[in-house]
Amino acid sequence: MGGRSRAAAQLLSGKGFKEVYNLKGGLAAWNGQTAAGPYDMGMAPLKELQTPEQVIIFAYGLEKGLEEFYSAVKEMTGNPDVSGLLGKLAGVEAKHKERLFRQYVSFDQKVSDMEAFETGLVSEMMEGGFTTDTFLEKNREALETTEGVLNVAMMLEAQSLDLYMRYAHAMKEEKDQSIFHSLADEEKTHLGYLGDLLEEQTHAL
Repeated sequence: MGGRSRAAAQLLSGKGFKEVYNLKGGLAAWNGQTAAGPYDMGMAPLKELQTPEQVIIFAYGLEKGLEEFYSAVKEMTGNPDVSGLLGKLAGVEAKHKERLFRQYVSFDQKVSDMEAFETGLVSEMMEGGFTTDTFLEKNREALETTEGVLNVAMMLEAQSLDLYMRYAHAMKEEKDQSIFHSLADEEKTHLGYLGDLLEEQTHAL
């Protein structure tokens, strides 16, 4: 329906493929015509980042936005299974924030308080370039079921994987590359976990 294909298109674009398109509305919207146009929404900020510190701050802001998104949807849903899943996903993002903060402190030892550090962030974007409110509005219907939540989460985690791989590639120092490679590996693990849950959910229907 366009969500996971958007993530796939972004991943392919990040690998250097030039002819990558994603159809708005998914397969149901295709009427035989040829799609056209670039597919790099949400990637412009990456081009503006010059230092490891800037990359870490930006990545931290994305994790913060996604944590807030999962927490907001958790409060909205009346499905206990969905609520539990969203709580776990929010917890994962919180751990990623802690790791990024520790990495930032290695560059600026004058910073010691994580809450103060977070307050100073200006980014309100989630992975993919959306604000929390915009993404919530666009995907409200899909987030009403466990299967829908899993599909959306897989899309977001795939975008996170793509971003972290790009960040790693942009870093010059091996120690800076390693933190983003590590986070990317975690995203791969999360995608596998979410895929298993989605398969279980599909078989249960």
